[in-house]
Amino acid sequence: MTFIRRGASNTLEASPGWLRGARPSSVRRSRCILRRDLPPLERSRQKLAQKRLYSCLNKLYAYEMPNSVIALIVDIVKSRELSDRVGAQRSIREAFAQAHGTRPMHRPLWPTVGDEFQAVFHTLGDALLTTSLVRLLLPEGVDCRFGLGRGITADVDELAPGAIQDGTAWWNAREAIEETHHREHGTDPYLRSWFVSDEAKAAGEASLVNGFLLLRDASISAMSPRARRLTAGVLLGVSQTELARREKITQSAVSQSLRRSGGSALLAAHQELEKGMLR
Repeated sequence: MTFIRRGASNTLEASPGWLRGARPSSVRRSRCILRRDLPPLERSRQKLAQKRLYSCLNKLYAYEMPNSVIALIVDIVKSRELSDRVGAQRSIREAFAQAHGTRPMHRPLWPTVGDEFQAVFHTLGDALLTTSLVRLLLPEGVDCRFGLGRGITADVDELAPGAIQDGTAWWNAREAIEETHHREHGTDPYLRSWFVSDEAKAAGEASLVNGFLLLRDASISAMSPRARRLTAGVLLGVSQTELARREKITQSAVSQSLRRSGGSALLAAHQELEKGMLR
């Protein structure tokens, strides 16, 4: 199993001996990538070795950065088919800015390459609520997919003009968004989000969170534009009376729409997550 360490000319074997000899400061600046020119069985074995290596890396420098965070990678669904990609990117930034008022971010959204964005959250609960709000707040015809990864982040080059980070949180977020792509184009066309964590104690948590994301994304994907606006409103704490005024309908119609669309259920689900203090 050969892994390539970024910034070094030599290849590194994913062996316990190398891990024991590695310094945390150098590990933070390393990334392990899979070779793509191998048979499927060998690639599967390599991926398993990669996950074990990531777990070891977490343990190696946990004492330097003991608090894990949630890294988020965002990309635009069918971006090449949009007539106004600049406008779509602007609407995503505006949606995140509006959601940011309800949940603080460890590091606010910033654009990276192409149609991708990144952000970092203190807790998983904050990331889940923010991504729910962003999908609901986006205008009709614009949608996003999200990869959420729990782990450690570290600055690669503090002198670089842009935000350049590395760490297990980003590797997990990348794996999560690739899984979202795979499932979206397979058995779950409504899916827009996935969560990955290397923490052994969070194995059950990841399954529960992804079960929630499957149901959440199915519900939001099926909503009409008005149902999305109303659901976003109640998640932001706007009263049904005020929502009725904005939409020029009755308060009863707002209540009925929220029940039919699943908006009320989504609100209740996030309230339960809040009670559980999902970190």
